[in-house]
Amino acid sequence: MNKQGIALLITLLFIMAISVSIGIGLKYVNDASAEVENENFLFQSRVVADDIINLLKNSQEIEALAKEDSVEGLFIFLSQSGFIPFEIADLKISMEISSARAKFNPNTLCDGNNTIAVKKVDALKEYISRYRINHTYVDILLDNTNPGNTSYNSRVFDENPYLFREYIASDMHLEDINNFYTQTYYDNNLKNIDLEKLFYVSPDRLTKIDLNYATPEVWEMILGVDRPRAEQLSLGGGSYFDLESLALDEDEITSLSRFEVSYFEPSLDIRLHISKDDKNADIRFEYDIKNKKGLNFSYAI
Repeated sequence: MNKQGIALLITLLFIMAISVSIGIGLKYVNDASAEVENENFLFQSRVVADDIINLLKNSQEIEALAKEDSVEGLFIFLSQSGFIPFEIADLKISMEISSARAKFNPNTLCDGNNTIAVKKVDALKEYISRYRINHTYVDILLDNTNPGNTSYNSRVFDENPYLFREYIASDMHLEDINNFYTQTYYDNNLKNIDLEKLFYVSPDRLTKIDLNYATPEVWEMILGVDRPRAEQLSLGGGSYFDLESLALDEDEITSLSRFEVSYFEPSLDIRLHISKDDKNADIRFEYDIKNKKGLNFSYAI
């Protein structure tokens, strides 16, 4: 059986295991919480998330992907299991699985020792200027990612005194920053960039960009190339093993050196949407395959 066939089998086994595991867990929740509908839905959502994490931890197939350090195997798995819809009991569930290292983590603009990564900052400023966004936006990001900083570039904390100051903690935190920029500087040009495809927020300042999953927006930013070139590089994902396999020119190689990149980062971005009648829950977390650990959780219920 070839690698693609093996990856497809892993995906099918994965989906079957999800259904069985969650179904068993929900049976007990339904028995225990039938009288209180809202609490029942909350418990059910937690059970779904917990069972998926346990399934990932105990899956020999998923573990094999990390042990083999297989760029091709992980790429095929993510390609075939990117979106999984299923129903358990009275819940409709959809699960999206993607690489958690496909985008740029804005918290890496500054390390934990208050040192600003100047080359990354310059690259991001160059990128946003092409979309008519003022450099001030990057300065505001720095205000929110520089721990211990007491000299701010903006009034973001005057306007939002309860905003967390050590790092950008969540997508909602980033949204607050974006709203502050738009409202303070009367600039709507952030809409010119798909920030959802550019940024992935993680408190880990050591994250690398996995070039096999980098979006066109990320390629544009890290290399300073035009959109067609960025899309070409993005379409080549799954075939990158080293610098030579990227087939970059000298200027592109120099630009790339400003960032921490990788060709194999076994970290999954898991998104769950759970619905029951008029109730909805959105749960997102990162799963570190090698360390069998779920982290960076966010809940919206």
